[in-house]
Amino acid sequence: MQPPAGTGAPRTPPADEGLPEAYTPTERDLPVLTGGAPEVREPTMVDVPATSAARNDGDGPLYVVGDVHGYLDELREALRRFGIIDADDRWIAGNARLWFLGDFTDRGPDGVGVIELVMQLSAEAAAAGGYCKALMGNHELLLLGAKRFGDQPVNSGAGTASFQAAWLLNGGQRTDMERLRDHHLQWMSRLDALALADGHLLLHSDATCYLDYGATIEDVNDAITEALQRNDAEETWDLFRKFTKRFAFRDEEAGPGAVREMLDTFGGKRLVHGHSPIPYLLGEVGSEDGTDDEERSPRIEGPHVYADGLAVAMDGGVTMAGKLLIAQLPLVP
Repeated sequence: MQPPAGTGAPRTPPADEGLPEAYTPTERDLPVLTGGAPEVREPTMVDVPATSAARNDGDGPLYVVGDVHGYLDELREALRRFGIIDADDRWIAGNARLWFLGDFTDRGPDGVGVIELVMQLSAEAAAAGGYCKALMGNHELLLLGAKRFGDQPVNSGAGTASFQAAWLLNGGQRTDMERLRDHHLQWMSRLDALALADGHLLLHSDATCYLDYGATIEDVNDAITEALQRNDAEETWDLFRKFTKRFAFRDEEAGPGAVREMLDTFGGKRLVHGHSPIPYLLGEVGSEDGTDDEERSPRIEGPHVYADGLAVAMDGGVTMAGKLLIAQLPLVP
């Protein structure tokens, strides 16, 4: 039932030159837009206390899901294949534990549908004695910013930009924006950034920016939640740009050390992330959506293990006609 792990060391392409530190290798400078104001939101969603992963270790099988990016049908099919949901999208996995690694929206057709399914499964899993939880991705931060701040100018580090422009540039779907409601925004704004489950440090971005927010998982999660509650455009943009960074663990020499720093700080024996599609991480395509490389984009069948076996990449490249990955942890060679 578990896809095979990737093998072999990644081929490291030449480093990108001439790009501001704040940007991923594929981002362009964003235009200056004027007008718009932050949207004031009224809290309407009641937080449900979640059982910690540590207290659930050993209760049921542990699964992780890579980036979904609005591909709801592909998510349903993958969850059914693993016996997690039935034909009616209901949780049937009993006391299993399911983690989503972030990036539910943008690029694909139904990001809000993905969010609603994850929220539904969270309630159903808890009732069955398991859990379904989700982590914060850079596209959650981007969508939150676009909804809250619109075309309000922010200092991007490479000129003046706006969340609205960045969201559209990075695959924002107008149908998602039209369907967003306050309970979706509340849910996204309260997602954790880090989690530890069965010795696996779970996070979205293959980046070390999490170290900027604290020395424990709890401190990092609290700091990011509090930052979003302040509803400040510049602070939210700074958080977003840090989450867009990638490839911190890819270099054959420096990568394992960067992973070890994360594990030594936050705990765990292996780090599991999404964010960078595996073909992009391997240098097989030149952009994160692979639009210019579809003919030569490799078929990804399972997670990619790298950085001396310390890191696991979980984004199979669904945005480039790849596979939406689910894996059971620990991986079995």
